[in-house]
Amino acid sequence: MKLSSVKKGPFTLYTIATGRFRLDGGAMFGVIPKPMWSREIEADSDNRILMAMRCLLIHSEQTGKLYLIDNGAGNKFSDKLSAIYDFNYDEGNLHSSLNYHGFSVDDITDVVFTHLHFDHCGGSTAFNENNEAELIFKNARFWVQATHWASANSPNARERASFFKENIDPLRTSGRMSFTKGKHEFEPGFYVEVVNGHTTGQQLPVIETGDFTLVFAGDLIPTKAHVSLPWVMGYDMKPVDTLQEKQLLLDKWLHHNAFLFLEHDAVNEVIALKQGKKYVEAGETFSLHEI
Repeated sequence: MKLSSVKKGPFTLYTIATGRFRLDGGAMFGVIPKPMWSREIEADSDNRILMAMRCLLIHSEQTGKLYLIDNGAGNKFSDKLSAIYDFNYDEGNLHSSLNYHGFSVDDITDVVFTHLHFDHCGGSTAFNENNEAELIFKNARFWVQATHWASANSPNARERASFFKENIDPLRTSGRMSFTKGKHEFEPGFYVEVVNGHTTGQQLPVIETGDFTLVFAGDLIPTKAHVSLPWVMGYDMKPVDTLQEKQLLLDKWLHHNAFLFLEHDAVNEVIALKQGKKYVEAGETFSLHEI
C-alpha cells in the first residue's frame, strides 16, 4: 500500500496503513448474491475477501493537534484468530506508517474512533512483558460517541464478538476518554456525522475547508462496491437504517462534491461520487495526494 498525503487549507492529511485482513465475503455483502459481489471483489478459497485497515492522520495548523482516525486491529491475536482473519502487515503497520510521515505514537494528541469494533481500535493497545494490554498512545485523548461507548460496554449477543476486552478495558481505566454527543465539531472545518445502522453511534469524520470536503466513510461505506444502496453488510445491526443513512448522506455529499476516504477497500483509497440514473454512484478513484 502506497502512503500519500495532501494539504488542504489548514489541514494536512496522511494515509496510515495499519495492515490487512480477510473477512467472509457473504457477511460483507449481506443479501447480495456472490455472483454479483465477486465481480467487484475476488474471494479466496475460504470465501474471504481482502480488506485494508486504512486510517487517516490529520495535522491542524489551527490548533497544532494531530488527530488519528481509527488505528486498525493491532497484533494481539491468538494463532486461531490470526488464521481466521489472515492478518498481514507486509505493506505497513501503525508504527511504520507514522514513522514514514515523520511521526510516532507519542505525537498523537487525539485518537478519534469511528467505533470500537476490534479492527478499528485494536491498535490502541499492545501486550506488555506481563501479557497485559496497555495503551500505546501516551499523550492522546480518546474520542467516541457516548451512545457507542454505552453499547460497547454492554453489547448485544450478536455484536459482542466484535468488542475485545483487551481493547476496551485500558481505554476505560485511562482517564483520557472523551465522549461526543451527536454531530460534534472538533475545530472549524473538522467535525463528525453520526450514523447508527452498522452499530449504535458510529461517527464519520469530515474535513471541510473552502470548496474541499473529505469524508472518512468508516463502516457505512467500507469499500467502493458498498456505495450502491442495497449493498449493505450482513454485519450491520440495523441494515434498513444503513440503507436510509447511505441515501441521505450520499445525496448530501454529492451536492458538496465530497470525496470518500475508504477504510477497508484493499484497492481504492479515495473515490468521488456521481449521479446515476436513480441513485448516487461511485465515481473516479484517486490516491490521497491526487485530490
